[in-house]
Amino acid sequence: MAKLYVIDSKEGTKIPFLRGILTRSLQDVGVDFEEAYELASAIRGKLSEDTQVKTWELRKLVAGQLRESHGKNIADRYVSKVKGANTVVILGDEGQAAAFSVEVHSKSLEVCGISGEEARNLSRRLGQHLVARQRRQVSKSYLGRLTYRMLAREADRRLAQRYLVWRDFKRSGIPLLLLIGGTAGSGKSTLATGLASRLDIFRTQSTDMLREIMRMMMPERLMPVLHRSSFEAWRALPESTGPLEQEDRIADGYRSQTGLLAVACEVVVQRAVRERVSMVLEGVHIDASTVKRLQGGDEIIVVPIMLAILKQDVLHKRIRGRGTTSLQRRAQRYLKSFDSIWQLQSYLLSEADREQISIVVNDDREDTIAEVLRIIGDTLSARLEPTLKRVFPAVG
Repeated sequence: MAKLYVIDSKEGTKIPFLRGILTRSLQDVGVDFEEAYELASAIRGKLSEDTQVKTWELRKLVAGQLRESHGKNIADRYVSKVKGANTVVILGDEGQAAAFSVEVHSKSLEVCGISGEEARNLSRRLGQHLVARQRRQVSKSYLGRLTYRMLAREADRRLAQRYLVWRDFKRSGIPLLLLIGGTAGSGKSTLATGLASRLDIFRTQSTDMLREIMRMMMPERLMPVLHRSSFEAWRALPESTGPLEQEDRIADGYRSQTGLLAVACEVVVQRAVRERVSMVLEGVHIDASTVKRLQGGDEIIVVPIMLAILKQDVLHKRIRGRGTTSLQRRAQRYLKSFDSIWQLQSYLLSEADREQISIVVNDDREDTIAEVLRIIGDTLSARLEPTLKRVFPAVG
């Protein structure tokens, strides 16, 4: 497909058509993500034979599509937004300016434990309130006070207090380290992606990738344990001198492999601490011992999560349902070792329970995200206790 450029004659610019940018613009006027992305893809398809389109032509096409699929109100809202009508400018603490965005603002509400749809509705009403009061430019702190009052009035004070905590955490500059563990098929990578988006965390790392790098550096003859799957690492260990249950063998192999990866995990976390950036570290090698190694002092806030699938048929179905051809081949190998995967999960959950690491049952993606956000909020509240005693002044 030829590259499509958007020409803005007034600004004198020529930029590539970006589906993600259009998707976000559609989200800001009330279209949910999946529908917005589908609509942006359809727009790109309609323009597939062109190599460039003028800004006004693109906007007209988008407005027409919106009118057909979502009605006149959403289409009019989009037209008003792209024309700059009713735009509210938010001024940051250092003088930087940005237009109020429903999508960006609603993320800060989702962190409080509010569902995505409800968060966008609240953010939309807040934007409408600012427009109705003819607030064309407001400070970030004013927006924060207004958000707090709106949450206290329209949701509940618990959520409003959690918003305060999150706001103070963002200002503190302390990095957040979110550790997500779980066996194969438990949904670690999917959850990590969803949480990173909501929390505006741009650094994510998989322990599987760290293991892959170490495999390249250390041949199998030197480190055979590294070159096995976590649930099969026991096969690379020397023969035991005494009788062991199969679950004990699996646990021994797993611990041996995790121990080899511990230094690599510490290195990536130490770098995040030095650079004061938050990150998500996910993988099967996130266990109780890894959490202990990565627990920091005042320099970082660590939130460990262990994912669980408590029904064998559900875990079996998730492993079997992996999408691409390469993943399906991998899934077949996993299914042959399903009993070992299930036994490894039993070990991981027992250790997590013993060390009081939060265990989250991953039956539904959105419910799981909400539960993890609640755990993060509770952890931040405990760490930033003084925040809970402070209340925003009244907003005029």
